[in-house]
Amino acid sequence: MAGSNRSGFSEDELLASIRKVLSGEGPGVVVGPGDDAAVLERGPGHSVATADMLVEGVHFDRGLTSARDLGYKAIVVNVSDVAAMGGSPRHALVSLGISRDVAPSWVIELFGGMRAACDEYALALVGGDLSGAPQVVLSVTVVGEVSEGHAVLRSGARPGDRIVVTGTLGGSAGGLLLARSGHPAATQPWGRELLEAHFRPAARVGEAATLAQAGATAMMDISDGLLLDLSRLCAESAAGARIDLSRVPVARQLAELSRVTQADPLELALSGGEDYELLATIGPGAVGDAAAKVDKRYGVPLSDIGEIVEHGFVAVDAAGRERPIEPRGWDHFGGE
Repeated sequence: MAGSNRSGFSEDELLASIRKVLSGEGPGVVVGPGDDAAVLERGPGHSVATADMLVEGVHFDRGLTSARDLGYKAIVVNVSDVAAMGGSPRHALVSLGISRDVAPSWVIELFGGMRAACDEYALALVGGDLSGAPQVVLSVTVVGEVSEGHAVLRSGARPGDRIVVTGTLGGSAGGLLLARSGHPAATQPWGRELLEAHFRPAARVGEAATLAQAGATAMMDISDGLLLDLSRLCAESAAGARIDLSRVPVARQLAELSRVTQADPLELALSGGEDYELLATIGPGAVGDAAAKVDKRYGVPLSDIGEIVEHGFVAVDAAGRERPIEPRGWDHFGGE
């Protein structure tokens, strides 16, 4: 881990403090933080690599999120991507740009959150880079492994496959809305659960492995909203989708949120984003067994919300009426 100088405290001092937070140990780690590069053992299968960038003012607000939660989430969102490929996360690299108003203690808390997430998902943070920047920029790369020929892609969905999702949707978007509003309901149990969903998401690593073993034909995590991400999966698979809106698993806490704000629970579940639940397609005969295994092993529901069709992108309401639906969600360059 190397980087440029910072005024007020030396780079070497900050790096030394960060290394105390990180163990530098883990499966396959030969050389961890401190040298020019990490040295890692390579497994017998294929490597899976992903990177994600969090930019202050775009992806997070330092006034709303703690350094520890930010660090934790930065690791989890990358672990989620590796899991969605059917892979197991192994190693992480972190590049951090920090502005002049950032105290060393904030940086140490950030890395403390990353260390906690690494411990949770059994991966090692093995290096990265530090630099000065106009605002905080946090970029994480996670490398994992998957058995040869067993990566689950977005492009494998076929007409007749069922569309399934893990957990519930909309909680993260509801948590962000609640945090931004400053509403006192944030202190209620349901409010705290929504905040937790946004600031401390879970990566469905074991659930993804179970779905892959059950024969998932395509899979991805829901980061930009169910509709937008499903449209991407369909585009890669050259297929369409038919969604039953009554089957979409809306986070139960959103009913409470809708009573104190103008939030529409179903809209948040469809387009809110940052849930990091799994979106997968699977043969109709395998859904029941997969759902039973995911629930038994992890206590997480698996909901069948529709089917892959040859073309079109439509929704069916509770009355059975079918209509085209716009793939709304978070677009980094087009907005919501």
